[in-house]
Amino acid sequence: MAKQAVAKVREFRAEAKFQRTSPQKAKLVLDTIKGLRVEAAINTIHFSTKRMAPVIEKVLRSAIQNASYVSQEQGLDVDVDNLYVRTAVANEGPRMKRIRPAPMGRAFRYQRRLCHIIVTVAEKGKAAEAVVPIEAAPVKAAGKPKKAAAATTKAPAAKKPAAKKATAKKTAAAK
Repeated sequence: MAKQAVAKVREFRAEAKFQRTSPQKAKLVLDTIKGLRVEAAINTIHFSTKRMAPVIEKVLRSAIQNASYVSQEQGLDVDVDNLYVRTAVANEGPRMKRIRPAPMGRAFRYQRRLCHIIVTVAEKGKAAEAVVPIEAAPVKAAGKPKKAAAATTKAPAAKKPAAKKATAKKTAAAK
């Protein structure tokens, strides 16, 4: 097989762990920025009215700073203006169990949810997936597809006699 050289796409990520919100609420903001260029994502988050928007903006800016820092340290050629949000995920963190007073001296338990926010940015210009050409596969014998087709036709034929037996019993019971 002929293989092409694979250009690995560098990803830069930032995390914010143990944030005091449910993952569902954080995902509402994260879904709006997935796949956007970094500048458009920051503008979108900046004008969002959600409570988690400033936290997610801080994580996104941290991922951008990680990209510029790693590119300087390792001598990589990373264009910060060409970055886009590759993944934006809010995973569930540990739950804090709390107790709320209830009538007649009872207590109700409830859970405070926490989430871990992970934002990954990558360069837009480079290929996101490795491309490997596939050589033409040899043609199989013509008899094999016919056998497969015959096997699929036998399954419904097996069901038909069972249905006929059921109708024969009904007619015998009617006499």
